Amino acid sequence: MSLDIRTILDAVESHALSSGFFSAVNGHEPKSAPQSGITCAVWVEQIGPARGGSGLDSTSARLALNVRLYTSMVSEPEDAIDPDMMTALDALMAAYSGDFELDGLVRQVDLLGHYGDPLGARAGYLTTSGAEYRVLTITLPLIVNDLWSQSA
Repeated sequence: MSLDIRTILDAVESHALSSGFFSAVNGHEPKSAPQSGITCAVWVEQIGPARGGSGLDSTSARLALNVRLYTSMVSEPEDAIDPDMMTALDALMAAYSGDFELDGLVRQVDLLGHYGDPLGARAGYLTTSGAEYRVLTITLPLIVNDLWSQSA
C-alpha cells in the first residue's frame, strides 16, 4: 500500500469548504495574504509510524496535518474576529472528534494522542504580505492503517 496523500488532502480540504465557514480553502500554506472573510489552508506537518498501532507485517502511520484558519486583523467589527474564528474552529473540531474517517481513507483521528500529539488548536497572529492576520492552527493527527510493509 502507498500513501495517497493527494486524496487525503483533497478530502480534508473538501470537508472544510463544505462547512460553509470559509471564503477559500487552499491545499498549501499561502505565500500571499488571504483575501476576505475566513480562509482555511491544509498542509502536511509530520508523518511517521503509529507506535503500537501497526500490524505484524506492516506499519501504520500517524499523518499530522496543519489546518490553519486565517482572517484579517482589520476585519470589522473587531470584537467579532475571535468569535467568528472560534465558531468555524468549533465546527471543524466537532467533525474531527466524531466519526471522521474521510470515507475510509484513514482509520481515525488520533483524538486523545494515543500515537503522538492529540487533536488540538493553537491561536496566534501571522504577518504576511505586510498584513497581520489572526490565525488558529489545528493539528489534525490522522492514523493510516498498514501503510508500509515490514520485512524480516
